[in-house]
Amino acid sequence: MHNKIIVNADDFGLSESCSLAIAKAFGENLISSTTAMANGEYIEDAYKIAVENGFIDKVGIHIVLTEDVPLTEGIKNDSFFCENGVFHGKINRLKKPSKSELQHLREEVSAQIKKLRAIGFPLSHADSHHHIHTDVFFIKTIEEVLKENGINKIRLHRNFGRIKFYKRFVKNLYNKKLNRNGFITTETMGSLDDLRDFPQTIKDGLCEIMVHPDFDKDNVLIDRTDWSAAVPVGVPLDTIKNYIDGMQLISYKDL
Repeated sequence: MHNKIIVNADDFGLSESCSLAIAKAFGENLISSTTAMANGEYIEDAYKIAVENGFIDKVGIHIVLTEDVPLTEGIKNDSFFCENGVFHGKINRLKKPSKSELQHLREEVSAQIKKLRAIGFPLSHADSHHHIHTDVFFIKTIEEVLKENGINKIRLHRNFGRIKFYKRFVKNLYNKKLNRNGFITTETMGSLDDLRDFPQTIKDGLCEIMVHPDFDKDNVLIDRTDWSAAVPVGVPLDTIKNYIDGMQLISYKDL
């Protein structure tokens, strides 16, 4: 897997601009996989875009537990995850969920997979919004749901870049457990910022680079880095070419 790389675009189906940006990034050979949000407002149209642009087999699930409206009733009424029927995005990752909370988690992730497959997405792999699948208390439940649904390829916990020692230790434990439990992964995973800081990393084994394509105010294709701004802000996505030139782009379905 040396000289091969996966560039995955998160948030497919989140919005029209995000979905169209991902299609453009595929067309310009800047990305090789994407992950879809079952509760995204543009998810039905995103499916049509994926089919029309020939990357439907390169779409996985972007598990969402932190933004917008859930699909299942149980979790909507669960204050651990939601407020007024909407994900509040303030999950306490240091608090162990109760059995009922984990059951709501199971039901919601299962429903998201079911919805995406009902739309027509084959789902080649999995990751999550705000890296929630790496929560230490959610790992077992999410892994079980993925296995039940035949999904055995998953994103690592981010493990390169500027990471504090104790966090790197925890992340490595999580990543090793994924492999022991039969999941297929890359060897490293980081953002475009991480790649700029540590460009040599992608030469040492199969790496995934996570990006968030969108269009800025000038309609430039960017990797979005600021979600607080009303208009997307980020760096031109084509700058990734400076780091992956000579690398072979592959998708998760190729693993």
